[in-house]
Amino acid sequence: MKAAVFHAPGNITCDTIDDPVIQDASDIILKVTSTAICGSDLHMYSGGIPQLRPMVMGHEFMGIVQETGQNINHLKVGDRVVVPFPIACGGCYFCQHNLPTACEHSNPEHYGPEGGLITEKGGALFGYSDLYGGYNGGQAQYVRVPYAHFGPRKVADGLTDEQVLFLTDIFPTGYTGVMWGELKGGETVAVFGAGPVGSMSVKSAILHNAKKVIVIDTLQYRLDQIKRLTGCETILWEDAKEVIEQIRELTGGRGADLCIDAVGFEPDRSLLDKAKAVMNFEKGSIKVLEACMSAVRRGGTVSILGVYPTNYDNFKLGQVFDKGITLKSGQCNVHPIIDMLMDHVQSGRVQLDDIITHRLSLEDVSAGYEIFDKKQDGCVKVVLDPWKLSEF
Repeated sequence: MKAAVFHAPGNITCDTIDDPVIQDASDIILKVTSTAICGSDLHMYSGGIPQLRPMVMGHEFMGIVQETGQNINHLKVGDRVVVPFPIACGGCYFCQHNLPTACEHSNPEHYGPEGGLITEKGGALFGYSDLYGGYNGGQAQYVRVPYAHFGPRKVADGLTDEQVLFLTDIFPTGYTGVMWGELKGGETVAVFGAGPVGSMSVKSAILHNAKKVIVIDTLQYRLDQIKRLTGCETILWEDAKEVIEQIRELTGGRGADLCIDAVGFEPDRSLLDKAKAVMNFEKGSIKVLEACMSAVRRGGTVSILGVYPTNYDNFKLGQVFDKGITLKSGQCNVHPIIDMLMDHVQSGRVQLDDIITHRLSLEDVSAGYEIFDKKQDGCVKVVLDPWKLSEF
């Protein structure tokens, strides 16, 4: 089969590799019909998330059941399903408490309670390094899906792939960031980052009846797109202090009720910022998180959806304490909310596929990563077709 294989930072190619096979009675083999490149994938592409051996990328995918293990009774060959990006057993303590990203069984080599940098991680994720289980991902023509009794969800015949593909990750992730804010309706939400997760956070804030949604980004074209799609207010990030002042001006001097960091540890940075990170033995920067903590009102909530894989010594704990900020963070627990979100899509309350800017063949995955990483050609979201011929 053809698959997008990570070889080294900056080197992801479409290779021919062996088809996956059933390894456990709870597996299924999925023929992938649609898959996407996620912003989190760029952290591996950049080297920010380490990976030493080749592996198939991708945790946003869906398709048609090709084969089932003997313990799979609720799915049959030919069923069309969408697959949550965390790999979870469904039976351990954390899975039973709606925390499948902390599954105790899916990542046996690196799992632990500490939450360390290299070991003692959480549960497994598709196509996201050996630290998170080492499972091949779904940027491929076929993929093995473990614990298929718990993860995959059937898709109604009336829905297209693109309508539901983002139920795998970015819509549940954006929705979770808003859900953590416990909105009652009428609040102001500030979303830092107008990429795919930020866009889904905006849509989710609207579903939660936010009165005002403000989106902040360094790229005007991304702000223009999200404003066109949702009618939100936008701020172009040129200086952090000016951004914070504008948010306060829009909120009576108080700050936003909820700030969402949809960027993470690899924002646009100056050479000075990069040098400081090297001197502090840190990866990337927490500049976006710091802006969120300044822009949120006293007693407000900051939701951290962007990835932060390392520790940061200059974290402003004093500010968090003085302002009484609630911080919530982590990988999204897709399984407990995906059925509700599927209903939002099926009912037409939310549209997900309007953020797609590029549709490419899996054979063109190298170009897809470069376009997405460098934000070329107005790119916001790349969807890959594993069965389409290359156009390049």
